[in-house]
Amino acid sequence: MFDSFMTPEVGGIALFFGTMLAATIFPVSSEAMLAAAIHQKLGGTVELVLIATIGNTVGCWLNWLTGRFLYQYRDRRWFPVSDAALQRARTWFNRWGLTSLLFSWIPIVGDPLTVIAGILKVNLYAFLFLTATGRALRYCVIAGLLAE
Repeated sequence: MFDSFMTPEVGGIALFFGTMLAATIFPVSSEAMLAAAIHQKLGGTVELVLIATIGNTVGCWLNWLTGRFLYQYRDRRWFPVSDAALQRARTWFNRWGLTSLLFSWIPIVGDPLTVIAGILKVNLYAFLFLTATGRALRYCVIAGLLAE
């Protein structure tokens, strides 16, 4: 039924937005999406890895923006993170440094790490470079494992 619908163009767009959402708080597996796109031959492997990397990095950037601009509301009752939790996150981030962003793709800890980077006003260019590099390497490994 969907065979004629899932063209490479639609598949690429779906992969981009799916991987973007996967980098936010939504519990979605970008790895599974990439693997499915490669398996269904919705484009060349390099192209699909690039689309997934860009989409996932855009999602990270949205997390960075969330941290950067919502932190000003930390004294509000609805703010979801306590001061103690923020201080622990700052301490952890300062201990491991910017290079920890290379591993921000790791489930559970990765998404909060990108939000904390925004709160700590990490340089956006360094942030994008490190998060994109970590994601690209992860997707290259996945694509390599799926190579025929």
